Amino acid sequence: MLRVLWPAALMASLLACTSNKPAEEAAPEAPAEVQKEAEAPRHVGLFGQLPERTDADNPPTQAQIDLGRMLYYDTRLSVAGDVSCNSCHDLQKWGVDNKRVSPGHEQQLGDRNSPTVYNAGLQKAQMWRGQFADLVEQAAGPIMNPVEMAMADEAAVLAAVKGVEGYGPLFAAAFPGEGDAITMPHIQQAIAAFEGGVTTSDAFDAYQGGDLDALTEQQKRGLDTFVEVGCATCHNGAGLGGQMFMKIGLVNAYETEDLGRYTVTENEADRYVFKVPQLRNVAKTGPYFHDGKVGTLSKAVKLMAYHQLGKDLTGEQTADIVAFLESLTGKPDAGYIEKPELPQ
Repeated sequence: MLRVLWPAALMASLLACTSNKPAEEAAPEAPAEVQKEAEAPRHVGLFGQLPERTDADNPPTQAQIDLGRMLYYDTRLSVAGDVSCNSCHDLQKWGVDNKRVSPGHEQQLGDRNSPTVYNAGLQKAQMWRGQFADLVEQAAGPIMNPVEMAMADEAAVLAAVKGVEGYGPLFAAAFPGEGDAITMPHIQQAIAAFEGGVTTSDAFDAYQGGDLDALTEQQKRGLDTFVEVGCATCHNGAGLGGQMFMKIGLVNAYETEDLGRYTVTENEADRYVFKVPQLRNVAKTGPYFHDGKVGTLSKAVKLMAYHQLGKDLTGEQTADIVAFLESLTGKPDAGYIEKPELPQ
């Protein structure tokens, strides 16, 4: 009898064909573009994309915005004619002056770091202590603060504005049918109308909108870490903050003599309590904290984790979170924030 010697590879193939159980094959790996479609932006529900205006529910007129832009830049709203809103909240520097505390009238120094005006209308209240309910209320504060613009009272402000002949028709156009349109409420409303449009969409907004390549892999890790270690407990919403008040040094004490919100409410529970700052553009708005004593973002991240969460972040965790925070840097429309020609 003739014996046939089959090659091993052919024998295996024949056995596979004749077996009742089909041969198992490794599933092919999905193409990269298919994998990307299966992904989704992470943690979207905690945040939200910035609107084009922070007052979109009650938009102002263009005449009010244009008037507010002029008032924002006009140093004549200060007693010495040398300080404007833009002096401390420089729109060419992401809405701050990058100083620990800002100089005002006769170079007097404020007692808290100047917060950014970019996206400020998203917040539940204005300033570190939350003493102003909204942008309209806040607009009057610095003008009559003796350390800042130092106007004595509303009458002095109105006299200064009415002394500029060119403002008359601009106020009449912005607030028609109201007799003498140059009033303190109208000055505040106009400034707030302009500030409501100083918003800054960024790479994080693009990512949340579905562009998965808008963030680097390190920034995505940083976003995960930001959420996992607990930063998003306070820094949430479209501005990544600005929605609550919190004691600084919640877990581990933070050394400060500033009593914070207590000076507004005189409630013992509000000692050392401040508004949680928003983090949009935070990589550009240092120095940090209410006292402006922290010079770098990486140090601010590590200190916040320690004082607020009781956690010691590793160098890698800190670097990843900082990378994520850098994705929050944006700029408003250059034409919108450009200094206008002021009336004479």
